[in-house]
Amino acid sequence: MQIVAKGLTYVYNPKSPFAGKALSGVDLTIDEGEFFGIIGHTGSGKSTFVQHLNALLRLTGGSLKVGEYDLADKKCNFLELRSKVGMVFQYPEYQLFAETVEQDVAFGLKNFRKDLDKDGVQAAVKEALETVGLDWQQVKDVSPFELSGGQKRRVAIAGVIVTKPEILILDEPAAGLDPLGKQELMQLLHSIHGGWCKTIVIVSHDMDEIAENCTRAAVFSAGKVVMCGTPAEIFSRSGELISLGLDIPVTAKCANILKQHGYVVDTDFTCDDFVKKVLALRGKEAAHAE
Repeated sequence: MQIVAKGLTYVYNPKSPFAGKALSGVDLTIDEGEFFGIIGHTGSGKSTFVQHLNALLRLTGGSLKVGEYDLADKKCNFLELRSKVGMVFQYPEYQLFAETVEQDVAFGLKNFRKDLDKDGVQAAVKEALETVGLDWQQVKDVSPFELSGGQKRRVAIAGVIVTKPEILILDEPAAGLDPLGKQELMQLLHSIHGGWCKTIVIVSHDMDEIAENCTRAAVFSAGKVVMCGTPAEIFSRSGELISLGLDIPVTAKCANILKQHGYVVDTDFTCDDFVKKVLALRGKEAAHAE
């Protein structure tokens, strides 16, 4: 399903003294199959935008289509849309509530798939938990509050992907995780991407995360998209990003330092590519010296 937003606007608390414009005419297309990043400082509109994608926030201005669903149409089947566009909020483990892991993961599924019998629900929950790397037999009857932090996050994600959404949106998915936890989570997302989950959208302030994982990204500022392209295209404009109050990947910082010393590294800003290009540059320098 392709996502197409045109002139999307949104105002919080309209017609009140506390009114605030969160989106000011967003034009953005996210193609099916992308691993897409949303970047922006606090208050830039990025979270407001993604909450429109499964109608958690209803459309008030502009147009938004997600696949065949026109979110400006009052007859749009929003329940069906939400089963196909899953949303994982920041620190999703804080939203766990049921007595057992199995009940927690099954909760949303029962709302979306009322046609499933008990065995069908159990099979779907088992598959979702195994997809996120948890042993169903070991955790199904355990209270989610007895699990480790990393396990809780996996259970929370399982509760979203249990419906097998075609689009999965994650707001700061790796927030609060240690480096190993971040790596494992991104590996999980890549493992489900391209199957029944055709498109993944992540909101992140971690520029290294965007550089390493995304096919394209959009930069939000003051409720608008001010930049959109591949990570290589975006991070080559590091000066503009810094002027917007944003960080840049470590590889971009290193490339800038090398450039100041006369060495231009043509990189896509992933760690592997950057190291490869620097070593190749070093090899050329050594050959020239000989």
